[in-house]
Amino acid sequence: MRPERALSGASVGAQTLISKARLTGQVAFAVADASSGQMLETHAAATGLPPASVTKTVTALYALEHLGANHRFRTRLIATGPVTGGIVQGDLVLAGGGDPTLDTDALAKLAARLKQSGVKGITGRFLVWGGALPYARQIDPDQPEHVGYNPALSGLSLNFNRVHFEWKREGQSWGVTMDARSDRYRPEVRMATMAVVARDLPTYTYRDKAGIESWTVASAALGKGGSRWLPVRRPEIYAGQVFRSLARAHGIALPEEAATGKAPSGTTLLAHESDPLREILRLMLKYSTNLTAELVGQAATQARTGKAADLRGSAQEMSRWAAQRLGMTQTRLVDHSGLGDASRISAQDMTRALVSAHQNGPLKAMLKGIPLRDARGKVQKNHPITVRAKTGTLNFVSALAGYISTPGGRDLAFAIFTADNPRREALSVAERERPKGGRHWNRISKELQQALIERWGTEYAG
Repeated sequence: MRPERALSGASVGAQTLISKARLTGQVAFAVADASSGQMLETHAAATGLPPASVTKTVTALYALEHLGANHRFRTRLIATGPVTGGIVQGDLVLAGGGDPTLDTDALAKLAARLKQSGVKGITGRFLVWGGALPYARQIDPDQPEHVGYNPALSGLSLNFNRVHFEWKREGQSWGVTMDARSDRYRPEVRMATMAVVARDLPTYTYRDKAGIESWTVASAALGKGGSRWLPVRRPEIYAGQVFRSLARAHGIALPEEAATGKAPSGTTLLAHESDPLREILRLMLKYSTNLTAELVGQAATQARTGKAADLRGSAQEMSRWAAQRLGMTQTRLVDHSGLGDASRISAQDMTRALVSAHQNGPLKAMLKGIPLRDARGKVQKNHPITVRAKTGTLNFVSALAGYISTPGGRDLAFAIFTADNPRREALSVAERERPKGGRHWNRISKELQQALIERWGTEYAG
C-alpha cells in the first residue's frame, strides 16, 4: 500500500471525523510536537475524562523517578532463631517486599534453595507477612466480585493474587480444581474452594467463611470444561499455603501458615529478587496488569514520603507529584491502574506529561507498538505511520495516549480520551463484565482514534 493511499482520509478535519464517527458521549484530544511541546491541535483538551489504563503511563514515570529503573523487590525467608542441626530454633517467616511479579516458580526456587541450605524443619511457627505495603481487599469496589483483574493488594502477593479455577464435565457433574499453577507446577490450595450449584444466575457467588474463600458457580455457565483465574482476597495465606506445599515436596515439613501483622526480625536465610523495575514496568504497560500498577505506585509513594499510604492516599500523592513534575494540574487520580472510573485526566495534561517524558526518560521505548488497520480490520504492516502508546478500556470508556512517528520523521505526543459516562453509570454491577453495546461502542472509538492519528500523521508530518 502506498503512503498516499494509506493516508487518503487524513486531510479531513478532526471535527468532521468526530461527527462522522457518531460516538455517544464525549471526545477529547490533544496532539503536540514531542520535542518542542508546541500544541498542534486540540479538542475539549481541558475536559477531565476517565483515563482507564492510560493511568499506568503516569504510574510508570512516578515509579521510575522514586524507585529507580534498577530497583528490585525482595521476598525473604527469615528465621527468628539460629539453625541447629538443620532445624530453625524458632519461627520461619515468609516476608513479602511488595514484589508484584512473585509467582509459583519463584516460591518453588526458594523452597529448593531452603533444602539445599540444609534446613529440614522448624521448632516454632510458619508465619507470613505482607505489611511492607498496606492491605486492600480489592482495587475498585464497584467491579464484579469474580473478575481476576480486581484482586486484593498486599506486600506479599502471588500470581497477581489470582487462583486458577478449572472445571471438566464428569458424567452428570463436574470435577473442579483450585490451584496456583505455573508452567511447571500445579500446587493445589485449600484456602479457596469452589462448589458447583444447580442454577442459572448469578454466575458466581463469594463469601469468606471461617477464613476460607468460598466460591460457588452456576452449573448452567460451565459447559463441558474450561478455566479462569479468580481473585484472591487473603494473599498472605495464599502465598504461605503454596510455599508450604512446595517445601513439603522437598521433605521440609512446616506447620500451617499464620499471618502476622508484626514486621519480622531475625536472620534472612534466603531472598528472591525480582527483575529490575524497568522490566516490570515494560510488562505492566504491555499486559496492563492492575496489581503491578498499584503495588509499584504504593512503593513509589513510600519512597517519596517515607511512609506507607493506602490506595487512595497514594494515588492522591501521585496526583500531586504529577502536577508538580509534569504540569498535570487538572489530574485527579483514585488509584494507580485506572480501574476506578472516578479518576480524571485531561488530554492536555496527558500530552504535556508525554512531552516531558519524551525529553527526559525511557517511556517511549517501554510502550508497545499499536498497529494501524485497514477498513476490514487487518493490520497494515507497512503503514507509513508508527505508533507506540498505552491503551485504556473500561465499559464505554476508551483511551489512547503515546507517540506518533510520522512519515516525515517528526515525533508527536498525543492523548485521545472518549467516554460515555451516563451510559457507564447506568450499568448494574452484574452488567459490567460484558455490557450490551459495549464492544460496538469500543470499536467505534478505536476507529476514531486511528482516523485522528492518520490525520495528524500527514497534517503535522514535518
